[in-house]
Amino acid sequence: MAERGREPLIAVIDEGTLTIRFVVFSSKTRQELVSHKLDVVQKCPQEGWAEEDPQEILSAIQQCIARVVEQMPALGLRVTDIVAVGVTNQRETTLVWDKETGEPLFNAILWSDIRTAVTVDQILAKLPDNNKNYFVPICGLPVSPYFSAIKLRWLIDNIPSVRKAISEQRCLFGTIDTWIVWNLTRTDLG
Repeated sequence: MAERGREPLIAVIDEGTLTIRFVVFSSKTRQELVSHKLDVVQKCPQEGWAEEDPQEILSAIQQCIARVVEQMPALGLRVTDIVAVGVTNQRETTLVWDKETGEPLFNAILWSDIRTAVTVDQILAKLPDNNKNYFVPICGLPVSPYFSAIKLRWLIDNIPSVRKAISEQRCLFGTIDTWIVWNLTRTDLG
């Protein structure tokens, strides 16, 4: 195919609860030009729990990017015309990883996971009137199983490798988009 006129392209990594997509858009028309999508496997080890393997997520992202890059020349597009990459993600999906090895210390705990409901109840019991909005003036968030700080508390309390990594100052924590960007921008990977 003849090469299209050069125009800045915008790419998006869409890391959803059930699918991963990599999409390239025209910055002028906002039209989707090329994309690739893969499914991700959700694990539910107990009722109310929802996890995904972070390495599977990263692998799916890399596969989607590779497939789109392969398709671009046939569409008259050049990867060098991508001027920005955005990341959308699963809200409060939380994960911890080893900053030296890059390996996850546990599966990603999804935004919809409610394993921390007991922790939330324990926190609420210590607040005046069990007020779930007690911290809203301070941080803008209610006490809820949804938010990543409470998931981190669960990981610290229940996963020995997380406690060990914290004590050795090797533990990194973030929502899934943080881990994706951390992995895709590392320069020490060769």
